[in-house]
Amino acid sequence: KLRERRERVHKWGDEFTHENHDDHEGLGEADLKEHEELTKVKNVNKIQFGRYIVETWYFSPLPREIWKQGDGVIDILYVCEFTLSFYRTKEELERHQKKITIRHPPGDEIYRNGDVSVFEIDGEKAKIWCQNLCYIAKMFLDHKYLYYDVDPFLFYVVCECDTQGFHVVGYFSKEKESANAFNLACILTLPQHQRKGYGKFIISFSYALSRIEQKLGSPEKPLSDLGKVSYESFWARKLLLMLQEIRQRKDPEDRMVSIQELADNTSFTLQDIKNTLDRLQILRYSQGSYYINVNPKILEYHLAKCGGEGVPVDPSKIHWTPHLTSDRWFR
Repeated sequence: KLRERRERVHKWGDEFTHENHDDHEGLGEADLKEHEELTKVKNVNKIQFGRYIVETWYFSPLPREIWKQGDGVIDILYVCEFTLSFYRTKEELERHQKKITIRHPPGDEIYRNGDVSVFEIDGEKAKIWCQNLCYIAKMFLDHKYLYYDVDPFLFYVVCECDTQGFHVVGYFSKEKESANAFNLACILTLPQHQRKGYGKFIISFSYALSRIEQKLGSPEKPLSDLGKVSYESFWARKLLLMLQEIRQRKDPEDRMVSIQELADNTSFTLQDIKNTLDRLQILRYSQGSYYINVNPKILEYHLAKCGGEGVPVDPSKIHWTPHLTSDRWFR
C-alpha cells in the first residue's frame, strides 16, 4: 500500500490527517502527486466533528458568515455533528451543544441493523442541514462542484448509533427525478470512518433501493478517481460471485447466463456490466456472439483483488417505499 494508516490522539479527540488516511489504493504515484497538489489550496485546515479532529483536503465555499474571500485560513472549524451548524470557536460550539436536544439527522430512519442506521432526508425540507452537509463534503471531495441547490435531491445519511446519539459516518445523494436513471449523485465516507467498509455499504445500499424500485441504476458520471476505484471493485466482486454461483449449477442449461439476467439480479445497468466484464477480460467474442469465460481460476484470481464485502446491507431491515415522481422527463 502506498500509505500506512496511523491513528494518534489529539487533546480534543482522535485526529485524522490526509497522510494517515489510506483510501488512495489503486491510484498511481502521478495521480497521488496531483491529488496532493490540489489539496494545498484550502480555506479550512481542520474541522472538529464529534470527538474527531479531521484534516481537510480541499477548498469549500462556506457560507459568508463563516468565511468570505479575503479572510485568512480557518485553523479549526467547529461543527456540531448533529445539527451540522458551523462555529469559529470551541466556546460557541459548547454553548450550542448545551441547548440542543435532537441527536440525530432530520428526516426518516429507513434502516437499522445493529449500530448502523440510515436516514432519508429531503433536501427541500431540511435545506440548511443538507447544504451544510454539502459544504463538509466539499472539504473531502475533488469534484469541481457540488450541488448546493439541494431541493431536487434526497440524501441518505449513514450513522453509527450509540447511547449518545446518531453519529454521521457518510452519505450519498440522489436526484428525486433523474433523466438518466442515476441512482446516486454524490458519495462520501468521512475520513475518520474510512477503511471500515462503509464505502461499499453505501454503494450496496443505493442498489438495494434500486431493487425495491424495480429499476436498473448507475452512479452519475464522471466518477472521481477514488469513486471509480470503489465502484469498479464493487461491480467486479458482485458479478464474480454471481458467476461462481452460476457455474456450480448442475443443469448445463442453467449455466447459460445473459447480461440481462446479471442486470436483473444486481440492478446494475447493462453498460456497467459489460464494461466491468470487459475490464476483467472475461467477456469474449467468438463466431459472431459474446460469451463469458467462467474458468474458476480466473474468477478466483479477480475476486482476490476485489477486497472484502464491506459492511453488509440486510435488505429485510430496509423500511422504505419508492417516491412517486412525475413523468415529465420522459415525455
